[in-house]
Amino acid sequence: MGRSLFDALVSVFVTVHPHETSALLHSFFCFFFILSAYFVVLPLRDEGAISLGLSNLPGLFVGSLVLTLFAAPLSSLIFSLPNLSKNKALVLIHRFFSVSLVVFFILWHSSSAGYSTSNQIGSSTLTVPSKEGGKIDEQGSLASSFGWNNHGWFYISVRIGLFLWVALLNLITISSTWARVIDVMDSESGSRLFGFIGAGATLGQLFGSLFATGMAFVGPFLLLFAALLLEFAAQTSRGINRDTSNVEEELSPIRQSDSNNENEADEKTEHPPRGSPKSSTSSLKLQIWPMLEGLWLILSSTYLLHVSLFIWLNAVVSSFFYFQKVSVVATTVTSSLGRRKLFAQINSFIAVFILVGQLSLTGRILTVAGVTTAISSAPLVGLLNFVVLAVWPDWVVVAICETLRKVVTYVVSRPGRELLFTVVSEDEKYKAKICIDVLVQRFGDAAAAGMYKMLFGTLNGKPSTVSLYGLPVCLLWIVTAFSLGRRQAQLSKHQISSS
Repeated sequence: MGRSLFDALVSVFVTVHPHETSALLHSFFCFFFILSAYFVVLPLRDEGAISLGLSNLPGLFVGSLVLTLFAAPLSSLIFSLPNLSKNKALVLIHRFFSVSLVVFFILWHSSSAGYSTSNQIGSSTLTVPSKEGGKIDEQGSLASSFGWNNHGWFYISVRIGLFLWVALLNLITISSTWARVIDVMDSESGSRLFGFIGAGATLGQLFGSLFATGMAFVGPFLLLFAALLLEFAAQTSRGINRDTSNVEEELSPIRQSDSNNENEADEKTEHPPRGSPKSSTSSLKLQIWPMLEGLWLILSSTYLLHVSLFIWLNAVVSSFFYFQKVSVVATTVTSSLGRRKLFAQINSFIAVFILVGQLSLTGRILTVAGVTTAISSAPLVGLLNFVVLAVWPDWVVVAICETLRKVVTYVVSRPGRELLFTVVSEDEKYKAKICIDVLVQRFGDAAAAGMYKMLFGTLNGKPSTVSLYGLPVCLLWIVTAFSLGRRQAQLSKHQISSS
């Protein structure tokens, strides 16, 4: 009875078939725990980066790219291990990052022990030096909030390490989970259900941000709570599976075919040919090749190359807005505790609007308007935001534009973006998708960091001037989104007709 009532409650927000309920709810809660963990630790990470100086932020983005170049192939390798199912591989990834946060708690606590209260990240009395502080001088160049010279190597290393690691955690866990979700769903079911699944992520953002706001005074202990949340994500990810025990005929033709192929593949894996002389050599190739196969799959597909360009442009625009937000907060709030609270409050405010939109609009927009309209909405809003910022370069305008951009992205564009991968093969979902989501995203962040630093150094740091240089990026983004959406619709129709 309780189960039927729960299903009825879910059906208020989304049209779901009985065989989809289990995977839907496990996906919802898995993303809830992932995003909760991320936003619990995000204010601590950003404040730690500010303590090292705003001028070093672009360098941290480049460092994140370097780390990602090593991590993305390894995550693809995990999904390719012959004796490890896709489901168990996902659990392993979440658990690995959970344990890593416990390690960072120990390192953070140890690195802060040797400093006075005024220098600790957890201190609420931290002030920015008046001359070398985190202010933008008359020429507009980004100055260091404190400077690396004011801290020891251990302190600096831990803050850099946490910044890079949390960024990697966010990309790997989310991309890996989405890869599993789109593997058990198709384009039709994704149009109906991805909005509700995304609402789980937004609810996690809201919960994590509110928790970080109320518990900001505990400082590095937030890392332990985030580790616990990631373990919950690992447990719930076990249930992201196809449910064929009820009425298999309710499954779409595409999913039925995939399920049959998956069963055949499992039988071949469990009963390999005996006495094969190439078994050891094949095993070695299976362990090495997947680390590069994702890149090869991207380069050999014009469709995936267009998807890569779309996500790269998205990352460039997003990073531009991130630098503006952090710069404003760093130069207006001098308290370490105050910055952590403000970051968390901004995240909470945005999450409320996103959650309402995902529960009430996403499914309807994707079903009625289609993928092309969905993925074109974010670049269009980005273009309008750059125009507004060029005319009114003010911190209030920055906050409004950031809110509008994120709401459109996560309510419409991001679910539409995940639908782009429902028409590709299983290898492309697990290997190419992770490379695109992680590597291409980081290349976009690094490119934006370099462009932003160069523009502030040569254009006197005027936000209005910098915004004008973002307009051509958004125009290219719009054209890419439009052509990519039409191509996805064609591939989806072809899949259905061929099945």
